[in-house]
Amino acid sequence: MVITLVRHGQTEENFLHKIQGRSNNLMNDTGRRECQRLKMKIKDKKYDYCYMSPLVRAVESAMILIGDRVEMIPDKRLIERDMGELEGRPDQEFNAYKFWDYDLNRNDYGVEAIQDVFDRCLDFLDYILKKHGGKDILIVTHDTTYRVLKHLLLGHELKGNLLVDGVENCAFEEFNYNKKVTK
Repeated sequence: MVITLVRHGQTEENFLHKIQGRSNNLMNDTGRRECQRLKMKIKDKKYDYCYMSPLVRAVESAMILIGDRVEMIPDKRLIERDMGELEGRPDQEFNAYKFWDYDLNRNDYGVEAIQDVFDRCLDFLDYILKKHGGKDILIVTHDTTYRVLKHLLLGHELKGNLLVDGVENCAFEEFNYNKKVTK
């Protein structure tokens, strides 16, 4: 089974360096162009299913990337991290290092605890392995869920600070996945 992770195209909030979280924002024109460029890169790839976050920026990205070539399935486990009171604030107000520490598992300001994000992403991976083992899956999601899924797919140890570089808009990576992921 090959899993391809894609982060949605740019939104105006991304451009303005604002924390989006679960705000349901559309992509901007740059984001749509990013998706069109990525569509050309993946046009010859075969996917059996496309799973996506139900937020409009991910759905719109998936529509551009895959159109009606395969079944598209929204899944709430792929939604962006709830950023609580920080949504809409400048991104420099978010202490990512603190909120990505698996052991601290902070939820100040109503920010979704990182272990909760890992739990729902792990549940999603286990689900698609059981339901679609051997199939190729395109997943269109967000920065946090992309990074969490990548940690799980690579089998990283879940302890301490798991912060890694951010994921550019419309970034994509492929992973071979054929076993149950464990924490």
